[in-house]
Amino acid sequence: MPSQRGPRRLTPAQARQRITRGHAALLDVRETYEWTAGHAPDAAHAPLTRLLAGAALPPSAQGRPIIVICRSGNRSRQAVEILANSGVEATDVTGGMVAWAAEGLPVVDDRGDTGFIA
Repeated sequence: MPSQRGPRRLTPAQARQRITRGHAALLDVRETYEWTAGHAPDAAHAPLTRLLAGAALPPSAQGRPIIVICRSGNRSRQAVEILANSGVEATDVTGGMVAWAAEGLPVVDDRGDTGFIA
């Protein structure tokens, strides 16, 4: 089993702080229609279905600790297991994008305008 540094789960505020400081990359594992409607700024996108099929991480998420987010936290926990089993340091966000938006953290759509959680 790969070693895991740091906590397995973060609050949205803790995740935002780590991402803003450059300590980790944010990876959104929701489906494309969810991503298009609204996602965290600076997040990379790789749907869980692609990760399950063995797809590579987006370039901005490669070689870095990863914070994984989905809508509510279920898919992100699955993605953390997949990534950890591949030797990637991965943590997920408790409550996902629903909690992220509820905490007033920024959400943008695919055009960079204010987005919403689908």
